[in-house]
Amino acid sequence: MHRLSEPELALIEMVREVAAERIAPAADRYEREHTFPRELFDLLAGLDLTGLPFAGEVGGSGVSQRTYLMVVEEVTRAFAALGMGLSVHTLATWGIDTYATPAQRERFVPDLVAGSMLGAYSLSETGSGSDAAALTTRAVRDGDGYRLTGTKAWVTHGGVADRYLVMARTSDDGARGISAFVIDADQPGMTVAPPESKIAMWASPTAQIVFDDAPVDADRLLGGEEGRGFGTAMASLEGGRLGIAACAVGLAQAALDEAVRYARQREQFGRPIADFQGVGFLLADMAARTEAARALYRSAAEQRDQGLDIGRVAAMAKVVATDAAMQTTTDAVQVFGGVGLTTDVPVERYLREAKILQIVEGTNQIQRLVISRSLTAS
Repeated sequence: MHRLSEPELALIEMVREVAAERIAPAADRYEREHTFPRELFDLLAGLDLTGLPFAGEVGGSGVSQRTYLMVVEEVTRAFAALGMGLSVHTLATWGIDTYATPAQRERFVPDLVAGSMLGAYSLSETGSGSDAAALTTRAVRDGDGYRLTGTKAWVTHGGVADRYLVMARTSDDGARGISAFVIDADQPGMTVAPPESKIAMWASPTAQIVFDDAPVDADRLLGGEEGRGFGTAMASLEGGRLGIAACAVGLAQAALDEAVRYARQREQFGRPIADFQGVGFLLADMAARTEAARALYRSAAEQRDQGLDIGRVAAMAKVVATDAAMQTTTDAVQVFGGVGLTTDVPVERYLREAKILQIVEGTNQIQRLVISRSLTAS
């Protein structure tokens, strides 16, 4: 694995300090209020963190995928909803930036890269989650444009995003009949349902987006060509899965940090509980699991930087990292004992957040399907 340059190391250290001093202290308040932390997202934008992996010509910093994901890890370590928000924003921005026509790229990407507009990604529907190609939202030709009708589900940033990457059907030709559209929040005929009531990530709204015969200009068709939406969606998700892997490692690290701190200070039988092998071995497994997941997502990121096919390794990183986060947060609650079951400490929230990461950007069962098929394909 390549060593980070001095500027990259300085960037990560800056993010770590900002996350500890300004982001982490605000996390509980935003979670309690069920409010998206737009002020914190604006903080990230002001530090040029919303455009890290994008080219300078659209206002980005042009850093490597590995460095960008290390930033996501540090932000999530402080506040999971914000770290996941940065990942989702980047996923949507990448999809638009990569598949746009030159004119669309100039029009739609710079505001996303700058963070003045918050991005969202809209593929799933109530009847087509894992089976994404079964989506039914339809874009029908109407003169020079389209009429968009249907309901998208499980949209992260639904109702707070400024720009959505939306997949809709333009023909009945299965996956080849899906196209991608760039839709702004002020789109006529588009409404947002009340946010879903989730077990965690309360500061990250998830909502259905409803299109009722919404008139969409032809220049909103991403790439200017029908039938490219499914490929756009799947390629975007590969990067998104690495983003969620980085989020999971950040969350696992936060849980480990809390567990180690508590095990050092909590005494039973006249000594810190960290001195007992049952607890010490638990901490050791948490640390090893987290470090292994970290190495895998960073290796996958380097492969992406090299232009290699990352479909299988991205799925592996997502599975390994989110499963590691689930086990590590569970173990952190165990270290805390009864206190870990209360909202007086953050580990119970980490546990709930880890479960969400096993599901978003493709369930871990779907990731295992991707991996197994890649291994057995002739």
